[in-house]
Order: sequence, then structure tokens, then C-alpha cells
Amino acid sequence: MLLLACDAGILSAQSASVDFLRSTGKIYAVVAVIVVIFAGIVIFLFRLDNKLTKLENQIKNEQ
Repeated sequence: MLLLACDAGILSAQSASVDFLRSTGKIYAVVAVIVVIFAGIVIFLFRLDNKLTKLENQIKNEQ
């Protein structure tokens, strides 16, 4: 029962903070930061995959 009350309080606080960000126009800054972070992670993983593929090919060619 206490857990449900805490969840409701957290959801209410999150809703209030999102409403505040939306009313001040800063929600776009938050979304932009999230998009930049996500794009960085995707680029990092793509480059890592390419490097691993190169290493795997080198190991196969040596054997």
C-alpha cells in the first residue's frame, strides 16, 4: 500500500516537472540533449562494430 502511494507521488512530481519544462520552453532542450546522447551511443556502437569486424577478419586471415 505504501509503495503505491510513493509511486503516485513520484508520477505527480514527474508530471509537474514536465509541465514546468513545457511551459518554459525548455522541454526542447531536454529532448535535444537526449537525442544527442542517443546519437552518440549509436555512432560509438557502429564504430566499435566496424573495428571488431576488422579484427575478426585479421585473425581469420592469419590462421
